[in-house]
Amino acid sequence: MTASTVKSTYITNLVASPQTVLPRTAKGVVHAVVDHASVATTSIDEVGDVVLLALVPTNARIRKVMLRNEDLDSGGTPALAVDVGFYYSGIGHTDHTKTLGTVVDADAMASAITTLQAANLAGTDVRVEASGTIDGCLKEVWELCSGLTADPKGLFAVGLTVTTAADTAVAGRVVLEIDYVV
Repeated sequence: MTASTVKSTYITNLVASPQTVLPRTAKGVVHAVVDHASVATTSIDEVGDVVLLALVPTNARIRKVMLRNEDLDSGGTPALAVDVGFYYSGIGHTDHTKTLGTVVDADAMASAITTLQAANLAGTDVRVEASGTIDGCLKEVWELCSGLTADPKGLFAVGLTVTTAADTAVAGRVVLEIDYVV
């Protein structure tokens, strides 16, 4: 049996003659956003509560979305659950009617996760939880959002939307770390 060599699409295109590079190649400068929010009990006690955590360009390709948090629900059942998705920021969009907090796709990255129900200091990468596949890893942010057919430009806010209210809400901090390429 002969050993084999597998080349990624990027390498295959670079060594091809003539050389080609796919536009889906996530090549560029890596940016990191690390921010936190102090979440009050009144911000996680109703379905539909939203916590906005960071801004990312609509043309970014997200590498990682790490969520860390203190225990925000000291109860048991039902457990606090949230979606992780995108909201308009009102900054730089081609549609100027979209203001900060207008939902684009509330569960584009994660759907009904219970990470906030208990302390999560080690962190959980929620980047592909909703899709369950790696297919979207080379897509731009706007392409991850249902209903968008073109890049609306500007910045999207990454936010959490409560889908199941906390049984016993506890005030605490949520930290979001996002790595993306532009």
